[in-house]
Amino acid sequence: MTRVTLFRDPDGRLSGFECKGHSGYAEAGSDIVCAAVSALSITCANALQSVAGIDPDVTEKDGYLTVRIPQPQQCHDAQVIMKVFEQGIGDIAASYPKHIVFTTR
Repeated sequence: MTRVTLFRDPDGRLSGFECKGHSGYAEAGSDIVCAAVSALSITCANALQSVAGIDPDVTEKDGYLTVRIPQPQQCHDAQVIMKVFEQGIGDIAASYPKHIVFTTR
């Protein structure tokens, strides 16, 4: 199961996310849930840099990705990108509740 946690800062702004685990929907190379989460999360990390112009802290390894927006780099564009990520992950989780758990903290 993939677990996605969205982070908020003390002011309630979206400040990053963590994705860990494999969905188990299908075998590697055929897992559409894992592919959807991976595509959305990598696109979000890349857009924070290329669209919002910030340098997020990113840690990536097999079955794990964390993206954090440094506090001084919070901006409107970063919030829009993170809200799109939140919407997309929420939609995937609603469609595949046995394979992805989505929480916010």
